[in-house]
Amino acid sequence: MPSNASPAPHTDSPSPIHAVVAEDFAAVNQTILDQLASRVPLVETIGQYIIESGGKRLRPLLVLLAARSLGYDGSRHVTLATLIEFMHTSTLLHDDVVDESHMRRGKATANDAWGNAPSVLVGDFLYSRSFQMMVEVGSMRIMEVLSAATCTIAEGEVQQLTNVGNPDTDEAAYFETIQGKTAMLFEAASHSGAIVAEANPEQEAALQYYGRYLGLAFQLIDDLLDYQGDAAAMGKNVGDDLAEGKPTLPLIHAMAKGTPEQAKLIRQAIRKGGLEHLDEVLAIVTDTGALDYTRARAEEMAAKALEQLAALPPSRYRDSMAELARLAVDRQA
Repeated sequence: MPSNASPAPHTDSPSPIHAVVAEDFAAVNQTILDQLASRVPLVETIGQYIIESGGKRLRPLLVLLAARSLGYDGSRHVTLATLIEFMHTSTLLHDDVVDESHMRRGKATANDAWGNAPSVLVGDFLYSRSFQMMVEVGSMRIMEVLSAATCTIAEGEVQQLTNVGNPDTDEAAYFETIQGKTAMLFEAASHSGAIVAEANPEQEAALQYYGRYLGLAFQLIDDLLDYQGDAAAMGKNVGDDLAEGKPTLPLIHAMAKGTPEQAKLIRQAIRKGGLEHLDEVLAIVTDTGALDYTRARAEEMAAKALEQLAALPPSRYRDSMAELARLAVDRQA
């Protein structure tokens, strides 16, 4: 590691959920720094900037909790958690370029600070580094799961892009999109954690689906908060999805349940993008019960995630996964 390496990457204040794997998390943070090392200074600069920008590190956390919940006592889960974080970080860099975003977690995005080309290329570096670490883990099963996940995630991102400005996107298409672009990496994290711990088939399937349902709940609340959240807490502006013309579930449900006039206004807002009709749209999604409906669907997904944990032996790690499912729907950011 270079002598000018930064301190351990920043995360939000540790929670009891993180505390049960505190030593593992410290090892992940150190591995992140080690793996960011590059002979090209800009790679390290941008990589450290985006990784140190905060966040709860939920995906690597899932790897650690899943492996430990099954009694794993090796060290490969640390490498696995790190490469999952690199995969996630690379998608953030690419997403911000595609969405032309200027702020994430209350800070300027990398593309805003350095430009689109460096952001895309550093994202490519992080993806490539994650595959190097995948080889180091040395499991063909894990490579199969994660390589398939990368394809699904890319398809989900493309599908979301094709949905932008399309008010005819229905609920089924919406769920297919968020399964790919968000839930897939949650699923891959918990699933690969089960594999590294040599789970039995029932436990492996349970942890796979736990991650899937948790990821869906997480994205549903994200989309809800875009119309109900606090901008300071979220680190982004309320209405960003509307500004980008994204037909998320609050809008889809509001169009289905609202008056023809309300549906027409939302359709126009999706096609046009921007925030010209934000106040009217906020009123409609509230009046039609779209926010309550979105929260109910998130709670449904979290409940399904909790059901999967019955396949695991009692432990503080399982308790933390249960708490994580509950927090996914109770959060404000």
